[in-house]
Amino acid sequence: MTIKKVTTNKISILLGLFFGIILMVSFASNTAYATSQTTTTQDGNTTTTNSSNVDTLSPSNTVGGLNINYNNNGEGGLSANIKILLFLTIISLAPSILIMLTSFTRIIIVLHFTRNALNTQTAPPNQVLVGLSLFLTLFIMGPIFTQINDTAIKPLDAGQITQEQALETGLKPLREFMFKQTQTKDIQLFLDIAQINNIEKQEEIPISVLIPSFIISELRSAFIMGFLIYIPFIIIDMVVASTLMSMGMMMLPPTTISMPFKILLFILADGWNLIIGNLVKTFY
Repeated sequence: MTIKKVTTNKISILLGLFFGIILMVSFASNTAYATSQTTTTQDGNTTTTNSSNVDTLSPSNTVGGLNINYNNNGEGGLSANIKILLFLTIISLAPSILIMLTSFTRIIIVLHFTRNALNTQTAPPNQVLVGLSLFLTLFIMGPIFTQINDTAIKPLDAGQITQEQALETGLKPLREFMFKQTQTKDIQLFLDIAQINNIEKQEEIPISVLIPSFIISELRSAFIMGFLIYIPFIIIDMVVASTLMSMGMMMLPPTTISMPFKILLFILADGWNLIIGNLVKTFY
């Protein structure tokens, strides 16, 4: 207990010093200091000019020791610091975007159902399932990502379109993909909840309605496929359980005997080929 308390105290002291240094640097970097410059004219008079390190040309918002320039170049664009902040925010949300807007959800759920139906516990492990789901997602979404890159990212980088136009253009391929995989009743459900009426075209459906509708449809499709995967393995469990009861081996767990037969059936049927192949084909 003493060692743990000492270690905790040391960690607290180090964290305090670390954040203290950060605050000192942030406040010191925004502290205005005055400098004077003395010049001598031809008449022999001397003039003194005072200058400060405060930038009065670029508008900014200063809160405490944090200084944010939002119009640094005078052209209405964001400064480099704000762009970096937005970029880091997008990176932090990338996993959620990957799960919510792509085929990843359906793939990972179906693979987990397959592992549970085989009753192999941790084989294949979660890292393998997630990695396989990720590469299958990249395979399925590859043409869409290429289209987004060609129509939105490259023109924005070349300065041909604005950020708003790039966002609108980049969402079009994703919207088309999600509309193909989303059922109408799911979209209607969220339209009714949001009290949005008089929708005549798909383009009029807001993205805030389309994304949850797409997720619900993906969950439904994944659970339907998981149920179909379970059926042959349930039959094996029932046959093994009835056989053991007829032989009087009621104390022997049926799952222990049925698992080798499940694996054998999965190998003979080339299960991975069937499941992955049909799973990918559901997106086309």
